[in-house]
Amino acid sequence: MALTAGIVGLPNVGKSTLFNAITKAGAEAANYPFATIDPNVGMVEVPDWRLNRLTELVQPKKTVPTTFEFTDIAGIVKGASKGEGLGNQFLSHIRQVDAICHVVRCFDDPNITHVEGRIDPIADVETINLELVLADLESIAKRYEKVAKVAKTKDKQALAEFNVLSKIKPVLEEGKSARSVELDEEEQKILKGFFLLTAKPVLYVANVAEDDVADPDSNHYVQAVKEFAATENSEVIAVCAEAEEEIAELDDEDKGEFLEALGIQESGLDKLIRAAYDLLGLATYFTAGVQEVRAWTFKKGMKAPQAAGIIHSDFERGFIRAETVSFADLDHYQTMQAAKEAGRVRSEGKEYVVQDGDVMLFRFNV
Repeated sequence: MALTAGIVGLPNVGKSTLFNAITKAGAEAANYPFATIDPNVGMVEVPDWRLNRLTELVQPKKTVPTTFEFTDIAGIVKGASKGEGLGNQFLSHIRQVDAICHVVRCFDDPNITHVEGRIDPIADVETINLELVLADLESIAKRYEKVAKVAKTKDKQALAEFNVLSKIKPVLEEGKSARSVELDEEEQKILKGFFLLTAKPVLYVANVAEDDVADPDSNHYVQAVKEFAATENSEVIAVCAEAEEEIAELDDEDKGEFLEALGIQESGLDKLIRAAYDLLGLATYFTAGVQEVRAWTFKKGMKAPQAAGIIHSDFERGFIRAETVSFADLDHYQTMQAAKEAGRVRSEGKEYVVQDGDVMLFRFNV
């Protein structure tokens, strides 16, 4: 499942610092705009306590977590849609990701320059959103005229496309995002073909000071971002990018002590990774044997043969059935044999919709 989330924001809001923490890749973080020119791509492990528990139960030779991809995209400035800064290049990088993690500065620090010379997270959000809207308007303008002409001939495909464009265009002209338009399933498929920036799902990441980590809701900047995000049904995660970069370098024991000192139970990055994973409609199933316990990413709604195909195309091609037990049942009964004796292991066929947390053994023949 090669899906990726792009980290965007104005220059100097903490994007690259956050990316460093996520991937430990050492993307350049500097106190001036455009420190990150080319998009940095990094893979992260998806934190999942269930994988640790399965390892305890099965005692495999190795354990393999599932991963997720983040792309650090250089800072966007006002006028990016017209090529300001390195605008066109940055916008093309955003076009290639599946979801957007929008980092917003929610801390005061006179030593860190703000590209606009002030701290106003909502103005920051609106600056970037407007640039994405303007880029989308430009990309559909010619298409709209072309499709309108063909639609007059009563061509079914053109009519369907024109109908969607007619709903999207006026909303963009109002400065709103394409994802705010209510569309049915068929219309959503057509929308995907436009590759619009503002159609991508967004997660807002409020970058707060270390003192605010334990209670981010007490930060008035975070409250403002949450109120804005609520208007478009988006989620907000609060992190301290600087602290997260420190945490990423610690071993498990020291990490626990650091988190305790901050007054939190888990790192902001763990929350961020899971939230981005969920934003894309992803879930996890497991395979568990003495050779290997492994987590696999699948798209919610996937049926058993397609989920099997994630492991190997032969599994999908020759799918017979999937012996399946929920993680909760295996956790309770502790062995597959005990779960079988209790009647909790099921034999699922080709129409079975895989559930998050399923532990599966695929039977196939090619």
